[in-house]
Amino acid sequence: MSNRDEQIMQGKIVLITGANRGIGKETTRGLARMGATIVMACHNLTKADPVGEAIRRETGNEQIEVMQLDVASLSSVREFVVRFRQKYQKLNVLINNAGIMCGGRGQTEDGFNRVMATNYLGPFLLTNLLLLLLKQTEEARIINVSSVAHLWGGIDLGDLNFKKRWVSTGPYASSKLALILFIQELSERLKGTNITANALHPGIVATNIYRIGTLDSWYQALFIRILRLVLLSPTEGAQTSIYLASSDGVRGVTGKYFYKRNPTYASPKCRDMKLQKGLWQLSEDLSGLSAVSHP
Repeated sequence: MSNRDEQIMQGKIVLITGANRGIGKETTRGLARMGATIVMACHNLTKADPVGEAIRRETGNEQIEVMQLDVASLSSVREFVVRFRQKYQKLNVLINNAGIMCGGRGQTEDGFNRVMATNYLGPFLLTNLLLLLLKQTEEARIINVSSVAHLWGGIDLGDLNFKKRWVSTGPYASSKLALILFIQELSERLKGTNITANALHPGIVATNIYRIGTLDSWYQALFIRILRLVLLSPTEGAQTSIYLASSDGVRGVTGKYFYKRNPTYASPKCRDMKLQKGLWQLSEDLSGLSAVSHP
């Protein structure tokens, strides 16, 4: 990489959730090398602070800050946005990267399925609460890290949190489908603004999202052990996130689903406009967004 390439994100502020491990960590490292100012929004500061310090030393980029955010908690999201906006007057790139796969039937403090809250409802609220700041930025990009697993997901607007039905992989696949539907509706609502919004599949990546100890059955654990033999590295998995955050080649491109840096087809379910708009309205209600003033 040339010296010019290393500085193409100079002066740009990037917010990455779940930035202290896996794809998020490698995305942070890659964009730090390009000169970006990065806010690593992480749940556990004890684990995240040493990662941020290591990336500062490795890249020579001192403009890396770690801030606490539990994206599964709506109150934590709101508190984080207040703190972020007090310190930063613009936001060039928001990467909704944080995610979990295995959480069983666990619920959050807000009463939501933990996987759905972490992967979708939290990012939905975070993004909407940051829209004013994004609009105040000359050029801004929103990036949702989805997954090919969205192909097996389904959205039941009457049971988004899987309280009436249960399939062990359902919340994960459905949350990743929801992220794409969200980005499509958001891109429609942001037409004519300075903001683009895209989703991506990073590839099947060897990260801690596949924590075997929290899987729901022995055959899932066996499947993950076998899968790890052919998984991509986190560095490889971060490349599309880095590309969408930094490349001039996607300037003005919005509402797309990317894989290996190229737009690709998403599930036919993503063409269901009634579902797309219904999910947005339901998400506003569940997150409390509809009850407060928002951009």
